[in-house]
Amino acid sequence: MNRHVGGNFDDFLAEEGIREEVTAAAMKRVIAWQLAQAMSTGNINKSEMARRMRTSRTAVDRLLDANDTSITLATLARACIAVGVPMRFELES
Repeated sequence: MNRHVGGNFDDFLAEEGIREEVTAAAMKRVIAWQLAQAMSTGNINKSEMARRMRTSRTAVDRLLDANDTSITLATLARACIAVGVPMRFELES
């Protein structure tokens, strides 16, 4: 019998020891997508984004890489300012 049938997906991820990794990856995918959309709306290419953020184009590539979860809050804040989109976080209980 499958021990996961009828269980909670979060419980499954926790049992497998990958809950934090999967959650971080999902959050980064959303952030990368939202930033790419804001860049598109503002007609901002990667080179211009790097200039506005005072960083390299390689750093912008990492920022927009949905699989790279090593983004810092400072980098995210600079990116949001660069595209003119406010940053908002919310923790739900």
